[in-house]
Amino acid sequence: MGVRKEMRRRRSGWRADKGWRQFWMKPRVVSGVAVAIAFLVWLTVTSLQWVSPLFLPSPQAVGASFITTLQQGYKDQPLWLHILASMGRLAWAFLLTLGTAIPLGLLSGCIPQVQAVLDPFIEFYRPLPPLAYYTLLVIWLGIEDGSKIALLYLAGFAPLYLAAAAAVKRIPQDRLNVARSLGASSVQIFFHVIFPSCLPELFTGLRTAIGFMYTTLVAAEMVAAVSGLGWMVLDASKFLRSDVIFVGIFIMGGIAMMIDWGIRWVEGRQLPWVGKG
Repeated sequence: MGVRKEMRRRRSGWRADKGWRQFWMKPRVVSGVAVAIAFLVWLTVTSLQWVSPLFLPSPQAVGASFITTLQQGYKDQPLWLHILASMGRLAWAFLLTLGTAIPLGLLSGCIPQVQAVLDPFIEFYRPLPPLAYYTLLVIWLGIEDGSKIALLYLAGFAPLYLAAAAAVKRIPQDRLNVARSLGASSVQIFFHVIFPSCLPELFTGLRTAIGFMYTTLVAAEMVAAVSGLGWMVLDASKFLRSDVIFVGIFIMGGIAMMIDWGIRWVEGRQLPWVGKG
């Protein structure tokens, strides 16, 4: 009896140890530990003043600046107005990108002549830095939101267009041949075979396009802007307000993560089979 009890005790201990190891190896736990370590390093560096607060403000200073900005705003404007201004520009550009990049990308993948017409222009402007042609957009569209939305649109159009065109070309030819053999027309093949097959890569292209738009947001709000998160970060840099810069960066990063999570949530609901093949 004593041997059996000892074996059961060891077995239960092994299971508990295995359960703890599985818990610590979960991606969310690993991510949380990584963030906690980064925060502790930041807190330690600033507490010991290894770096000047002018260049790296402490978490306490950033938190106090966030509360002050939340209560009093920045440059006589509430914080929510800055967020709304940036998200409004981003939303308009994103809707325009959705309405043009995906259809043109799918058509380019299906019709080589369409791709031959569009590719030279897209490949020409895609590697260019946004500031290289932003001046032209300001001259053509003015200093209002039109030029800013156009800049964000161009930043997001190319990656989404390329993702859509590449997705069409990756569709197995046998899948299209089966649809044709069953009597499906070209329109039916496009809407019932090609488009659904491209959806996983389209969602990846959407996430990439949002990332490019976000990286261009500060550049879009550099010229003749008096609102927006990008403008707030840029204006704070002129006065060496590192705490405000960190506040703007954290807000922009948090909103970007929420948008990305929303896209992944929709993808998980609409494409539950992705990643399970």
